[in-house]
Amino acid sequence: MSELAPGLKYSQSVTVTTDMTPPHLRGEPIRVLATPEMVRLVEQTAIHAVQPLLKAGQTTVGTKVNISHLAATPEGMQATIVVELTEVDRRRLSFRFEVHDEVEKVGEGTHERFIVDPEMRMPRLQAKLDAWRRR
Repeated sequence: MSELAPGLKYSQSVTVTTDMTPPHLRGEPIRVLATPEMVRLVEQTAIHAVQPLLKAGQTTVGTKVNISHLAATPEGMQATIVVELTEVDRRRLSFRFEVHDEVEKVGEGTHERFIVDPEMRMPRLQAKLDAWRRR
């Protein structure tokens, strides 16, 4: 099994569907990929890139996304998301990404994720829930 290291690349391609278009623009004659969906696809691609290299029980959580949505991708067209791991700083993973449709580059930016262990995450979440319920 490989290690998490800069240079790791991963890509996936998806076809833009109606549910990936902005609801408030679905009445338009041409529907396009929504920016929040592009963000979701970038996060999903980064997760798929590193998950096989994590220890059992570990996962990652997104903490930053800096995205430029450069062009529209019409419904029915395929979008390809490519992420590259650019830095590993203990538990912090930094990525650079590009999104292309079948004609041009439609997005680019950076993304950051943190590796979390369930034994650290669950007690913090439970403490937060307990504090909220006591309010």
